[in-house]
Amino acid sequence: MAAKKKGNSTKPNQTVDVSTETDINKSGNTENKTFPVVGIGASAGGLKAFESFFSAMPGDVDPGMAFVLVQHLAPDHKSILTDLVRRYTRMKVFEVEDGMRVEPNCAYIIPPNRDMAFLNGTLQLLEPSAPRGQRLPIDFFFRSLAQDQHERAICIVLSGTGSDGTLGVRAIKSESGMVMAQNPESTEFDGMPRSAMETGLVDYVLHPSEMPAQLIAYATYAFGQKPGPAPLMAAKEKDAFKKIFILLRARTGHDFSHYKQNTITRRVERRMAVQQINRLDNYVSCLQHTPDEVDSLFRDLLIGVTNFFRDPEAFHVFEEQIIPSLFKAKPVGSIIRIWVPGCSTGEEAYSVAILFQERIDALRQSYKIQIFATDIDSRAIDAARSGRYPASIASDITPERLSRFFTQEANGGEYRINKTIRDILIFSEQDLIKDPPFSKLDLISCRNLLIYMGGELQKKIIPLFHYALNPAGFLFLGTSETVGEFMDLFSVMDRKSKLYRRKEDLYNTQRPIIGRYLPDLTYKNPALKQIEKISGENKPPLRELTEQALLQYFDPVGVLINERGDILFLHGRSGLYLEPSPGEVGINNILKMAREGLRQDLTIALHKAVSHKKNIHNSGLRVKTNGDFTSVNLTVMPVDQEILSPAFPPLYLVILEKIPGINMNHPETMAPSMVNDDGDHADRDERIEALRRELKAKEEYLQSANEEMETSNEELKSSNEEMQSINEELQSTNEELETSKEELQSVNEELATVNAELQQKVHDLSCANNDMNNLLAGTGIGTIFIDHQLRILRFTPAVAQVINLIPTDVGRPVGHIVSNLVGYDNLVADVNSVLSTLVPKELDVRARAGSWFSLRIRPYRTLENVIEGAVITFIDITEIKRAREEVQVSETKHRFLFETITQGVVYHDNQGRIIGANPAAERLWGLSLDAMHSLDSANAHWPTIHEDGSDFPGKTHPARTALKTGKPVYDVVMGIRLPKKDTLTWIRINAVPQFKQGEDKPYQVYSIFDEITGDQRPMQPA
Repeated sequence: MAAKKKGNSTKPNQTVDVSTETDINKSGNTENKTFPVVGIGASAGGLKAFESFFSAMPGDVDPGMAFVLVQHLAPDHKSILTDLVRRYTRMKVFEVEDGMRVEPNCAYIIPPNRDMAFLNGTLQLLEPSAPRGQRLPIDFFFRSLAQDQHERAICIVLSGTGSDGTLGVRAIKSESGMVMAQNPESTEFDGMPRSAMETGLVDYVLHPSEMPAQLIAYATYAFGQKPGPAPLMAAKEKDAFKKIFILLRARTGHDFSHYKQNTITRRVERRMAVQQINRLDNYVSCLQHTPDEVDSLFRDLLIGVTNFFRDPEAFHVFEEQIIPSLFKAKPVGSIIRIWVPGCSTGEEAYSVAILFQERIDALRQSYKIQIFATDIDSRAIDAARSGRYPASIASDITPERLSRFFTQEANGGEYRINKTIRDILIFSEQDLIKDPPFSKLDLISCRNLLIYMGGELQKKIIPLFHYALNPAGFLFLGTSETVGEFMDLFSVMDRKSKLYRRKEDLYNTQRPIIGRYLPDLTYKNPALKQIEKISGENKPPLRELTEQALLQYFDPVGVLINERGDILFLHGRSGLYLEPSPGEVGINNILKMAREGLRQDLTIALHKAVSHKKNIHNSGLRVKTNGDFTSVNLTVMPVDQEILSPAFPPLYLVILEKIPGINMNHPETMAPSMVNDDGDHADRDERIEALRRELKAKEEYLQSANEEMETSNEELKSSNEEMQSINEELQSTNEELETSKEELQSVNEELATVNAELQQKVHDLSCANNDMNNLLAGTGIGTIFIDHQLRILRFTPAVAQVINLIPTDVGRPVGHIVSNLVGYDNLVADVNSVLSTLVPKELDVRARAGSWFSLRIRPYRTLENVIEGAVITFIDITEIKRAREEVQVSETKHRFLFETITQGVVYHDNQGRIIGANPAAERLWGLSLDAMHSLDSANAHWPTIHEDGSDFPGKTHPARTALKTGKPVYDVVMGIRLPKKDTLTWIRINAVPQFKQGEDKPYQVYSIFDEITGDQRPMQPA
């Protein structure tokens, strides 16, 4: 497309036909192009950040990605952002029109008064739904970008106020995208970048001018050379992942080896791209040598993407079906116990708490709600405990709930959950995999957690939930999760919303995971013995249940089954009708055991009884037993549910009654269909009627089979959708818990720990105050702390030498106190100047007693960088002042001697170059100091000779010798030819090296020389 050609790049201030480019851009190019899409969000101060960002883009290379700019714009003014951005980039720049297709190497600007979303590679514009001042267009766009582009979504948060973009950052990271934020120090308004950084999910914090280079480097590693799935999971890579799991476990204490491999792989690949490492073994080495990278990988694996009332339809079903059932089953004043594992930053748990609080308010009755919210991520738990959330949650919560259950902070940037809801919840860390669970729960809400765990972990956790729930308790899973093969433990309340109800484990099958927490429970293999009676209150023994139902029929053969035909109890001699099916012995099923002539009608009857909840009778069935046929009446009847406890699934009683006095082998008693057509006793009408009955039975059986097949197809389709959703991976969090049964004790222990920590902090604070007081007193520095009104807050004893202060002066303005300073009365004015400009001030002042002090005035800054006054210090510099005067006098004397002596003095640096000389040296050499500066003493400018007339090598010059040996050189006689004087002068020279303290090599040499003869002969030709 034209937007990709370099020749069409837009130069600064160049006019472009935007309509033409827009038509080209909307032409509907449907090529399957994959490239990163960068969403950039900014608010106040964003123009300067945009300028820095696009000015730093490479001028000769296409970035290979698209940029979409979302800024808070005034709805009633035309935006000039498009024209401004064009000045700083060679890319095509468009103001977005509805349905515009996104292409690489182009920039797209949101128009005023519009929300924008990303869908199937196009930008869709919408009318804003929220009033002005409450709109969050950046969050809205980032979320849609994450859902559409997944790992190719990149977001950048630039300068701005508020917290818009924070929830979008979480959405981008949940899809393995990348996040950048502007360095707060470089912003005009740092609210948005800081809010994004507080999530702990930002990969790079940079100045806007540094972002393009890092962005292109990341895209190169993440998308340019991304290895395929097969090479990545080669044997060596599998070993490398094992090492990664070991390093994670050693650093964090948590084992990720049983999490889904594709989840781990995507997170590791993303961290490798961030670190710009293209080999897995190199990344393992990076983890070994960089503990902080292990922490970053751990946080990436625990990205908690959640929001209030996520999946509103599921929450609506939950509110309408589950909550009323829980309150109905509980007497007034009782406790409803709830567990929310994988609570992340608390939105899910608070959503559940709000629904229960609303129900209590509607009932106007007293109930106690206790919600245990746990997570493996300590940072997420801390955020949940604080109950503070960005203003963007307003898009997920109705205005009524927002005003009722939340309080907005004074700055308008955050919401805080009200104390009535906060007191319902108990947050704690828990590892669902290794820590014991809660028990006696009425509800478990574990949504979008199991999808990140492998099949083996899921097989352990579902029975764990079954154990933790009370009889008839509820399990609320995410839309992409299911109980899998454990349908014998849970019944489906709502298949779409994944609401389940706990069933009794009729087979007493204790799963291995339960044995880890309950070692005194024994595992019973159903293949070794028949099903025993279910113990517990309100659970009638199956034997008695069966016999009570059989009393209505006086038949010795009865079978108690569930809706799938699994046999729970046998009564009477059933061998005439049932026989064990060949193969591995497990839970016996009556449909598989039914003999010839019984199976078909039994299947139809059971299907009708389950579907219509009524008794089904079939008479005169011919059951083949050992070559003979037995006439049997069949009845399938539902067991009265009132006899059972609510936790029991529906049960059915199969009654088989033999019809006496009929010999099925005698020709006269055989069915007409079994008699030869040529027989004398064949009755054609009777045979036709019998065939019709048989055909009707076949049709009913076929219809039953079709209905079962349709049901199975629907279940398979649902399972297929669930498996596809599982591959999408929406969340990655785990929980940590302190105790399994004594939750109250756990909370008390936590409070005791907090109390001990507070006591320790009070003790530490007391010690710190004592240390600070002794430090201030011991330094001898007079210090005064004052507030904005210049009132004295506190002072040190040493300040009394300067200002007449006593303890009762605390609270008085510092200007009211008489000082002992001479010639200085601007203290109040100087303090006000420092407070207004925040520029420290320092000057020397003298006291009446003759002492000198260094007066320093600085702003008083808190840990939050808030100015709360000023600090005035007086440092005694009397001795320093005296020493300065003595040094000045000494320097004057030495300078006079240096300039008046008749001997020449020259200073050399550590390279032998001249750096100083006195007037006598200038006179003897015939050169000024400027002319001599940086010349070497042994320079050919002035050739030197020995007394015998031989050349004096430069490297043996006394100054060079002293530098080399570090020892003085005395009484060296040499002749120097001075070109300007055209004479040969003989001098005696001494060279003395100078050392800095603690060093063994001289840093300079000074040479002292005098003329030893007045005989100056003309210089001979060289």
